[in-house]
Amino acid sequence: MNIDHVATVREARRAQEPEPVAAAVLAELGGADGITIHLRVDRRHIKDRDLKLLRQVVKTKLNLEMSLAEGMVKVALEAKPHQVTLVPEEPNEVTTQGGLDVKGNLDTVTRVVERLKNAGITVSIFIDPDPVQVRAAKEAGADAIEIHTGLYAEAPKDKVDEEYQKILNAAQLAQNLGLVVHAGHGLNYKNVAPIAAIPGVEELNIGHSIVARAVLVGMERAVYEMKRLLK
Repeated sequence: MNIDHVATVREARRAQEPEPVAAAVLAELGGADGITIHLRVDRRHIKDRDLKLLRQVVKTKLNLEMSLAEGMVKVALEAKPHQVTLVPEEPNEVTTQGGLDVKGNLDTVTRVVERLKNAGITVSIFIDPDPVQVRAAKEAGADAIEIHTGLYAEAPKDKVDEEYQKILNAAQLAQNLGLVVHAGHGLNYKNVAPIAAIPGVEELNIGHSIVARAVLVGMERAVYEMKRLLK
């Protein structure tokens, strides 16, 4: 469960509520297997205090999404979340637009992965369903990949199968290389089942859709209903 957008609502008014930490607790009560946050360089939603508190409160697994920036690496090494997912980050983007170019930044990614793993942190890399990037993630030493499902989620009906096949192929290749497979971005209550059914996919990171539903039905119920779909 990605709780970024709970913090987005809070920051819309520069207020103290809603509280992301409370949302995480309710998400776990609803059946979430882990809590994901994206601590951006500009701190537009999740703040350092959120990370610090969540590290103490989360009972399942805390997954920190972050860029390769040196400042972010230092934050992760101090906080020691259970998992870090390396993602691309652009200053003016509304949300992450695609996967990290691991192949084009192999030396930098490899160094960051090594530092995080040496600190006992599991490392995943958010990538497009591209075999070149899957192999590069393996070369960089990642424990896992998170396959970007955004193009699948946004595809017109005549392109859905094509995008799904790319994800399926990337998942199979990653498993053959010994990588753990995660997936996420744009997944919702209508399109998640086929992705959840891909053999070997161990983790789905879903945020906006669950938060949007939680506004109407409550966090515990929204998470419970998503978990029911995944089963």
